[in-house]
Amino acid sequence: MTTASQRPSSLAFGVNGHTQVYAILGWPVAHSLSPLMQNAAFAATGIDAVYVPFPVREAELANGVTGLRALAICGCNVTVPHKEKIAQYLDCLSPDAQAIGAVNTIVRQGDILEGHNTDAGGFITSLERDLGFTPFESRVLVLGAGGAARACVYALARAQAAHICVANRSVARAETICRDFSSLFSATNMTFCGLDAASIASACLEADLIVNTTSLGLIDVGADPLPWGNINSKTLFYDVVYKAGLTPMVASAREHGLHAVDGLGMLIAQGEQAFRIWTGIDPGDAMRRSLPNGI
Repeated sequence: MTTASQRPSSLAFGVNGHTQVYAILGWPVAHSLSPLMQNAAFAATGIDAVYVPFPVREAELANGVTGLRALAICGCNVTVPHKEKIAQYLDCLSPDAQAIGAVNTIVRQGDILEGHNTDAGGFITSLERDLGFTPFESRVLVLGAGGAARACVYALARAQAAHICVANRSVARAETICRDFSSLFSATNMTFCGLDAASIASACLEADLIVNTTSLGLIDVGADPLPWGNINSKTLFYDVVYKAGLTPMVASAREHGLHAVDGLGMLIAQGEQAFRIWTGIDPGDAMRRSLPNGI
């Protein structure tokens, strides 16, 4: 594990010859809250390090990883659209990253770049912190079948959810997730269906938790397929998307009396886990406190 030196933070005393560099790779990446959160954590823990955004186009990803090696970047986060493709350029993957098929955190171990996935752990931590929900023996409906859905399904099954239904427009993609993880988590029953009101009606009625990993409602509010009026008022709702104010799906859930939160807590929790992997130090609540009100 790379352990950052605990000198006074470079944010307070200026970058110097001993300052360690961490980064986030993505395209685009200027909007990311990770630099704000990670630099606040370095300052709070007295680590002489700085965290910067690296905008890397998809066609330049291989060169971007070569740059990480050449510049001795201590660690980095990876965001869209690189989470799945970057694995092929790394030396090894953690079991979570291997199973999920996506990397959001890279750790330098000497000359070795190791890929990790902290989205799964961050999701479970946020469920517990923000919804007071523990997946053990629960029934969960997951909307979507992309990379975020894979991380959530993996995390829920590892936490021993009793039943997970994956709903997606492309039923084949939903089936793939269930097939990939059923062999790893035999105690969790996994089913799949289409992403339309008729297909998900029974899953909505039975769910203890509904997780949205899609962009539903962000562009076309009319695309929301959930039969809100038929969902049990005790069902919890989690939207992995986050934005200033409420996401349309969270707003709809709350309008119908459900306890609902967005994915900001997941962003914070996965960032905290990445920080611990890099430094061996717990950042406390520095990341959450760094974010302006209204995000």
